[in-house]
Amino acid sequence: MKLVMTLLVRDEADIVDDHIAFHLAAGVDFVLAADNGSTDGTTDILESYARDGHLQRIDLADPFSQIEVVTQMARRAATDLRADWVINSDADEFWWSRGGTLKELLGAVPPRFGGVRGMWRNFVARPDGARSFAERMTVRTHETTRGVHPFNPHFKTLHRGSPDVEVGGGNHDISGTGLKPLIGWYPIDILHFPIRSLEQYERKFMRWWQITAVDGEASNPYYNEVRDAQREGRVPELYEPFVVDDAQLASGLADGTLVEDTRLRDALRSLRRLGAVRPAGKSTTDDGYLVELGYIEEHSPFARAQESIDALEARLARLENGIAGRLVRRLAGHV
Repeated sequence: MKLVMTLLVRDEADIVDDHIAFHLAAGVDFVLAADNGSTDGTTDILESYARDGHLQRIDLADPFSQIEVVTQMARRAATDLRADWVINSDADEFWWSRGGTLKELLGAVPPRFGGVRGMWRNFVARPDGARSFAERMTVRTHETTRGVHPFNPHFKTLHRGSPDVEVGGGNHDISGTGLKPLIGWYPIDILHFPIRSLEQYERKFMRWWQITAVDGEASNPYYNEVRDAQREGRVPELYEPFVVDDAQLASGLADGTLVEDTRLRDALRSLRRLGAVRPAGKSTTDDGYLVELGYIEEHSPFARAQESIDALEARLARLENGIAGRLVRRLAGHV
């Protein structure tokens, strides 16, 4: 089995080396990386893996469509690299099989299914410091919020190699010949580190504002809020609520809204010390898994479709009852 990962990056030097090293040790055979004008050392890191034969770096200039770029890389993984399976990842995501290795898991997927979903497990920011993100960020949240939020549960889909695959926005969904997803099963935890430092937070959301703004305004109001804060020197005020200090950590661990998770930290330590990542043992249901699973399933298209069906049936029942009642009253008037 050949497993290829696609990666779209821009200024991810604080995390991309660990990301690539982890996945190569976890079973990924090759990485296709589109580099969107990085200036912080990311390019040098990618080139070091390219020299070792593990990666191909693709220069990506503005403007671009994330959907089109990732779709083309996923198709190239299938046609040029003969990938059996493809992971389309962001640099802040670490794909962790809940049982065995990634390849063992994918080898067990029945042939009629072409897509497997992994669940985001969101790690919270901790106070900035000299230590790496993985050493500092060892706490997850499973408290859901309304609307779009960086820490809301979500899924990503990895898929069989296919020359006509279509990768959806954010790499959440895929479509294509033979790529029927295996619904309702999330055998992979995607350890997600979306906000890691003040500098990274500002860079990330200002970049999203630049990409999505039309006539100076982005469709996502939060991006505009970050833009205004940058102009007024208030970005630290927006960043602060995402950071969990020691007092908040103790409170969150006590009430169950936070849970300690050292899997990535320990894996990276093992990788540096032994050159290997231990595969997961027997799959277990950890704290918060069912909470996050429930959120995803409740917000799925199937759940929304069922709600529409239930509402339609209720309206039809009311209509039928009304007609039946009028008919009974008319018949009673003729007796």
